[in-house]
Amino acid sequence: MLYPQERLYQEMTFLSYYLHWSRDEVMNLNHLERRRWCREVSAVNKKLSNNEDNTFSLR
Repeated sequence: MLYPQERLYQEMTFLSYYLHWSRDEVMNLNHLERRRWCREVSAVNKKLSNNEDNTFSLR
């Protein structure tokens, strides 16, 4: 089963926005590494702003 394309774009957008990474940089991450970066950025955002809107929900 392939990873849902919509989810991939959400993760790419999230990391590109917060880390200012290029498309190629984000696409060079493997699935687990990309999800880990999303969790880490979300944790920092949550700690700094105490706002769930700045986090990435991993389902």
